[in-house]
Amino acid sequence: MNWKKLLCEKRRRGYSTTSVSNDPRNEFQRDYHRIIGSASFRRLQDKTQVFPLDRGDFVRTRLTHSLEVSSFAKSLGQMIFRNIFADNIDNELEEQDIEKICSILECAGLIHDIGNPPFGHFGEDYVRDWFVRNLPKLELGGKKLSEILDPQMCEDMYHFEGNAQALRLLTKLHFLVDENGMNLTYGLLNTIIKYPVPSTAINKKSGNIKDKKMGYYYADREIFEDIVSSTGAVGCRHPLAFILEAADDIAYKTADIEDAVKKGFITYSRLVYELKNTYLPKCGDNERTMFEKAVSRLEYYYIQAVEKNLSSPEHNAVQRWIIYVQGLLLRCAASSFIENYNDIMAGTFPKELLAASDAGTLAFALGDMAYRFVFCSKEIYSLEIAAGEIYEFLLSKITSAVVVFDTEYGSSFIEKRVMRLISENYIRAYRISSEGKSEKEKLYLRLMLVTDYLCGMTDGYAKKLYTELSGIG
Repeated sequence: MNWKKLLCEKRRRGYSTTSVSNDPRNEFQRDYHRIIGSASFRRLQDKTQVFPLDRGDFVRTRLTHSLEVSSFAKSLGQMIFRNIFADNIDNELEEQDIEKICSILECAGLIHDIGNPPFGHFGEDYVRDWFVRNLPKLELGGKKLSEILDPQMCEDMYHFEGNAQALRLLTKLHFLVDENGMNLTYGLLNTIIKYPVPSTAINKKSGNIKDKKMGYYYADREIFEDIVSSTGAVGCRHPLAFILEAADDIAYKTADIEDAVKKGFITYSRLVYELKNTYLPKCGDNERTMFEKAVSRLEYYYIQAVEKNLSSPEHNAVQRWIIYVQGLLLRCAASSFIENYNDIMAGTFPKELLAASDAGTLAFALGDMAYRFVFCSKEIYSLEIAAGEIYEFLLSKITSAVVVFDTEYGSSFIEKRVMRLISENYIRAYRISSEGKSEKEKLYLRLMLVTDYLCGMTDGYAKKLYTELSGIG
């Protein structure tokens, strides 16, 4: 791979407006303004990051998380490529490329979660589980849907993925001018494709991070293939996807711990204890010194807070420490990218940047503690059960309606009204995509209407719709 192709400015609509004015922005900076002005981006302010149905004023939403990821991704781009350029690691990299790379990363951070459904990652899990449980039982014209559809069509439902939905939203569903979505640059779109495989090629045991999940739906295979052939990232990740992933990891791993301490899921003393006794012993020789220094810094911040007679020295210490750890992880991720640059550019690097760095155990510790003390807590389970009731109801109602929509089989009185609730943009996208297709593919595309509609909902809208349709309100 080379940066001339990787920084592909091609757009699906097939034209650029750069020559129309004296606008000094590069094409990727133009993408930035398309994104922040979109309704899809604004909806992230009412989508959960971790705590579903929580209305606390400090807990992060998808929007605040995306802004953090955008900032970290741009910073990583600057740290990495200034060094690569200064040290002549890649003779083909030009200084003007660095600005473009940073613009791509800044935009990618904003949109990396734009396809996710309501109620955090729990929402993704519930959609997958619902289709696994129900698709084999649903029928159309006396035939099981799972028998009508091709294997990949079924697997798309069983492995529903917010990453794949983001690509779909950005290239089709965001209907402003035409059916080409936001019409973003291919260099940017390829960066958000963390897993460049279809649902039928997922292999979590392959040892290569790119095979962990699916990155695109069967419905969007032509767009995917056009993107990767244009950028040259065929059969592998775009190099900037590694940086976006690291920025995402740093943002959520540190934020989850900060939020967990603020909400009382884990105390300062417990945090120190876990770091020293559970995770420090797991460190390799090259990690131990850095890990010990990080723990000492946390304790030092606490002592300072006590000496200053702050009202909550524990919270102050953790907040300061999180900022310190973010800087540490950024430096380690940057070093990891540079150290593995040749393999990354060859498309053969199989790991996450942080996992391959000297901060691997520290990054693991943050994520593992969040899982143990937050995601497995009774409070989160209670919130997720409530969110699950909403999903179960909406999925059943919407799927029942879309299966018979646009077929010779008549829709019921209620099913017709459910279809009227679905966004005209999504219906229009279905009409365009299904034109001239077989009945089997039309059925598949109608099922995509279910996930399209759900992913377009905010937490508040999903809860409101459930309340109204169930007659609770």
